[in-house]
Amino acid sequence: MKITVVGTGYVGLVSGTCFAETGITVTCVDIDRDKIDKLNRGIIPIYEPGLENMVKSNVEKGLLFFSTSLKDSLVDCEAVFIAVGTPPGEDGSADLKYVLAVADEIGMHMQDYLLIATKSTVPIKTAEKIRKRVADALKKRGVEIEFDVASNPEFLKEGAAINDFLKPDRIVIGTDSDRAEKIMNRLYKPFLLNGHPIVFMDITSAEMTKYAANSMLATKISFMNDIANLCEVVGADVNMVRKGIGSDTRIGNKFIYPGAGYGGSCFPKDVKALIRTGDEYNSSLEILKAVERVNDNQKLVIPAKIKSHFGDKLAGKKLGVWGLSFKPQTDDMREAPSLRIIEALLEEGVIVRAYDPVALEEARKKLGDSVELCEDKYEALIDSDGLVVVTEWPEFRVLNYRVLNKLMREKVIFDGRNIYEPEEMKEFGFTYYSIGRQPVKP
Repeated sequence: MKITVVGTGYVGLVSGTCFAETGITVTCVDIDRDKIDKLNRGIIPIYEPGLENMVKSNVEKGLLFFSTSLKDSLVDCEAVFIAVGTPPGEDGSADLKYVLAVADEIGMHMQDYLLIATKSTVPIKTAEKIRKRVADALKKRGVEIEFDVASNPEFLKEGAAINDFLKPDRIVIGTDSDRAEKIMNRLYKPFLLNGHPIVFMDITSAEMTKYAANSMLATKISFMNDIANLCEVVGADVNMVRKGIGSDTRIGNKFIYPGAGYGGSCFPKDVKALIRTGDEYNSSLEILKAVERVNDNQKLVIPAKIKSHFGDKLAGKKLGVWGLSFKPQTDDMREAPSLRIIEALLEEGVIVRAYDPVALEEARKKLGDSVELCEDKYEALIDSDGLVVVTEWPEFRVLNYRVLNKLMREKVIFDGRNIYEPEEMKEFGFTYYSIGRQPVKP
């Protein structure tokens, strides 16, 4: 079986590689020639644990190929997965120009039946637009070739994408064709050994499912951050509250950890897009609008604590920032809380030195010379007036207090992820601020 995946970002490259892992012949296509050249030389453009070795293995087996030619990749191909970007427009709606450009090109070059499936997160009714663009292209050519369109949303977590694809909780497929359903069953049969279901539904419901899932998770995060801020005011401990509600099976213990706000390529974009869709259909999504407001405000909670601590003496202070990616196990900094936090600190005249295990190259692109990027976490704390923890990388969890005492001018920590225990901070003589818990002073 041969398939084509268009787009070599997180979704496309992971999906194509994992399909190849099951013995399917996969060609990953991208218009970025430099990226394709690097992939053909074994250079992976994204950081995702386990991906590099899997790519190299399947290339060596002759199952995984990279190309800039969609036309050539369609020869003898049974299914095409569209996994290109859908960046948010100025109004928050998803920009479909890349998706529809792929649909146009498929229509121009396909020679036999194709199943065209969207992996990209696309607004409701996008499949109809793809179907029309392909049909129009075929009409211009004066040919009649059967094709089907399906929606196959991804539910991959950056940093755990390989495992999520190989061992999915569920596979959602929207289709109106028996032929398309049979092809999808063949493709995904190897991934169903863990007993989790493949869920077939109509295309519009599948498109909605992706947005609804991400928006629900974003809602849990913003809800917990709202509760955390109230906990601080009334003197409660949000960690205790989290344990109390997380043991309720109706709620669960995932995505209820308070912090500095959510970021990344999915939640911010998808919440905005679903809000926009609701407005277009005159069905205002008031809860999601509140979720977005809470998240925007949450990214400024840590800067507010820093300003409160230092008062009018903030300008000229040196702060070390640990963690720049929006979450651990990825170099993705899209909508990362670190960007807003650093921006707020720079506006106050703070000198920022920052470290991240894998996102320094991305940080150079986004932050330029505005901050000093360090190759070691403790280097960022030399002569610092405080430590700001933004991303909960595992290597940050255990502190070397002897080194901290030697390097830091002032023993104060602002913990945006609640990874340290207040009593331990107090024991070692640190002033400690976290989210949803009372400040601790020695």
